[in-house]
Amino acid sequence: MQDPFRSAAVKGDICEPHFIKQLFESEKIDIVLHFAAQTHVDLSFWHALEFRYVNVYGTHVLVTAAYEASVEKFVYVSTDEVYGGSNDEEFDESSPKRPTNPYASSKAAAECFVQSYWERYQFPVVITRSSNVYGPHQYPEKVIPKFISLLQQNRKCCIHGSGLQKRNFLYATDVVEAFLTVLKEGKPGEIYNIGTNFEMSITQLAKELIQLIKKTSTESEVEHWVDYVKDRPTNDIRYPMKSEKMHSLGWRPKVPWKEGIKKTIEWYRENFYNWKNVEKALEPFPVTQPFMRIDTS
Repeated sequence: MQDPFRSAAVKGDICEPHFIKQLFESEKIDIVLHFAAQTHVDLSFWHALEFRYVNVYGTHVLVTAAYEASVEKFVYVSTDEVYGGSNDEEFDESSPKRPTNPYASSKAAAECFVQSYWERYQFPVVITRSSNVYGPHQYPEKVIPKFISLLQQNRKCCIHGSGLQKRNFLYATDVVEAFLTVLKEGKPGEIYNIGTNFEMSITQLAKELIQLIKKTSTESEVEHWVDYVKDRPTNDIRYPMKSEKMHSLGWRPKVPWKEGIKKTIEWYRENFYNWKNVEKALEPFPVTQPFMRIDTS
């Protein structure tokens, strides 16, 4: 008899159908929480084909295998970016998808594949759309760990464009609680926004981190640690979301910004070099080789 509490870490590629099918058969998987994706927006402009391959085709492979294995619930983790940007309109789950970058477009397309399995087969899928997540262990290509790590190495925060773009930030443990709530209470075929009212501009974020890490006292001292660089091709101004559906399931964010950012700063002070070649993640724009080569001959 298989141990119902057995855990295993299996390294593999969601774009390999044979591997995924074998995994479902050997591990007797009954619930899927699908996080796997290429997620760096900047990279998506230069490697759009790879993002479509991993995020769309990989999701198609995974949801197909899950359906064939008759899993009890399939949760697809999407993003608030599928809505596109907004100055004042708050998005709810019925708002149209208007993605403005290759990453968001690939996530929106993958959502369609997932949702089609509910519409056609009544396969129990759930889709979540989350605000930006931050906290310990996040790879430093993301804005909060990037700024923290740059400042801790006595380097300037690199801000794309004006820095007036605003983002909503959720601490990692709050998001974990949200996913556990969706796994337990989420209804098949539904979409849930996982959002927060806490919002700040990228410039505000940089200045607050500078004050916390560099102990600056004047505006000129703060500005010394800021470097404005060329903006990426598109950069949505805001992603305001309504999360009443999640609230109705009993979830709300609990960790205050001051508490979450303090824990995050402390973690990166001790653990930045946990990753190999991590310095590349701190460049203003991504420095990378293509994820795969496509034969066009």
